[in-house]
Amino acid sequence: MRVLVSVDMEGIAGVVAGDDVQPGHHEYERNRAYMTAEANAAVRGVLAHDPDATVLVADAHSGFRNLLPHELDRRCTLIRGKPRAHGMVAGLDHDVDAVVFIGYHGRAGLGTSVLSHTISGAAISAVRCNGRELGETGLNAALAAHYDVAPVLAAGDDTLAGEAEEAVPGMFGVPVKWALGAYAAQNLHPEEACARIEAAVPDALAERANVRPLHVEAPVDLEVDLVRPGMTERALLVPGVKRRGGRTLGYVADDIAAAHDLVTLFAVLATTD
Repeated sequence: MRVLVSVDMEGIAGVVAGDDVQPGHHEYERNRAYMTAEANAAVRGVLAHDPDATVLVADAHSGFRNLLPHELDRRCTLIRGKPRAHGMVAGLDHDVDAVVFIGYHGRAGLGTSVLSHTISGAAISAVRCNGRELGETGLNAALAAHYDVAPVLAAGDDTLAGEAEEAVPGMFGVPVKWALGAYAAQNLHPEEACARIEAAVPDALAERANVRPLHVEAPVDLEVDLVRPGMTERALLVPGVKRRGGRTLGYVADDIAAAHDLVTLFAVLATTD
């Protein structure tokens, strides 16, 4: 078995504020350790299900250089740094059997979800594929379906767990905190959060045949709403990209893989000085 563990930071137990996930702030270093601990819990869970599994861990927050390599379980390999194809789920391909999402958060616009955004809160306010709004969990789950890979589990706050289960019926949701607003939550102790993740991953992998994939039919009509109208100009230089409103970009992609990577490119272009 080959399993990809994608690890974001906003959904980690104890994380509630922007400063918590920004390098240079004193609490960021502590939260890197919590993030690494939850990643390790997922790795242990995979190997409890299949001791011979190959486990890839993709650092999936911001610059993709947050996990502490020396603290990671030595039985996994780490995908680190950017830019890279498929962003948060780099390493995803037809050889992967399942993907696990750790530290994930709600999509942009969900004010009741802790630190909710989609790809880049500074650039993107909504992403729609064939008219359906998707956050990072949905986009990454749809890309997994493209490769016939089962997204089996998502851990984050309670709103993220609900979003995951709605987007992909059969996916396990593991709440490690309960949102009290965009910047507040009732959190599990970090060790308890890890224990729940470690316990849930084997069950999720055992039930992966029951996951109903999130298929996005090709061609994919992609729409991305940017935060400000002025952010669109660079993206309009990409052949085929059209303006569909003051701050809305549209593009018809060959498949969800192309649409997924284009969303990341739009975020980069929108925030480039």
